[in-house]
Amino acid sequence: MACRPKRRALSPVPPALGDEEKEDEVEEVDEDDSDEEEDEEDEVINEEVNIEFEAYSISDNDYDGIKKLLQQLFLKAPVNTAELTDLLIQQNHIGSVIKQTDVSEDSDDDVDEDEIFGFISLLNLTERKGTPCAEQIKELILRLCDKNCEKSTAEQLDRLFNDAARPVGFLLSERFINVPPQIALPMHQQLQKELAEAHKTNKPCGKCHFYLLISKTFVEAGKSGSKKRRSSQNKEELMFANAEEEFFYEKAILKFNYSVQEESDTCLGGRWSFDDVPMKPLRTVMLIPGDKMNEIMEKLKEHLSV
Repeated sequence: MACRPKRRALSPVPPALGDEEKEDEVEEVDEDDSDEEEDEEDEVINEEVNIEFEAYSISDNDYDGIKKLLQQLFLKAPVNTAELTDLLIQQNHIGSVIKQTDVSEDSDDDVDEDEIFGFISLLNLTERKGTPCAEQIKELILRLCDKNCEKSTAEQLDRLFNDAARPVGFLLSERFINVPPQIALPMHQQLQKELAEAHKTNKPCGKCHFYLLISKTFVEAGKSGSKKRRSSQNKEELMFANAEEEFFYEKAILKFNYSVQEESDTCLGGRWSFDDVPMKPLRTVMLIPGDKMNEIMEKLKEHLSV
């Protein structure tokens, strides 16, 4: 899978200059230097680099990277991300990690060949009933649903979590912010194939009647208010960190948002704004029927094929 993301400049460094150019720069130094530096920073931020990614099966070497991405999702929520990471590695018949293709030893980029840029997997919450981290995830979602939704919605979700005949799979698709959404299409397609094979061979995870998804979203500051409004936020008002998750949102039978404004989103870094408009970070919970996944995959193909 080949993608060309833009480099996200955290500490912009002006492009290197030749000797003659350096001399000219010294002669032309004046009070406009600050403006020139800003222009150079913009050039660096907009610099496009070619990076190729490949998908690999999840392995023990991916522990630190997966855990870091899970912490980016859950922030300070009381979920044992270490145990969750272990479970995802143990069930490596499903799921993939994204790594940079063929990092050469003489590469100028300081990139660890085992560094992961994203992953996709699924934890069957129904099969894992009684497992501490699975119970923590369900308790977290139920508590937040009760806080942000009508009582009937929370009761509906509680019934689904306890319905052994209709398993709920917790879908995890996390990546760093500078990895483009086009990579999501083959990752989701491969996961669906692996889940179908697991169901066919009676392996863990198998077929899920529902998919639970927690999406990193943002809304313009000041636009989330009452409980009713938080549970029925218009899609047009939400901005998704993983753009493709809008298509999951459209098919969800249950959805609500909760704020993570007070939690430090250090993995993403910086203060969020779009077009100089301050944004409030949220998490959007969605429950999607399993029989809607084919429609979602078609939407992904329509919008993300390259």
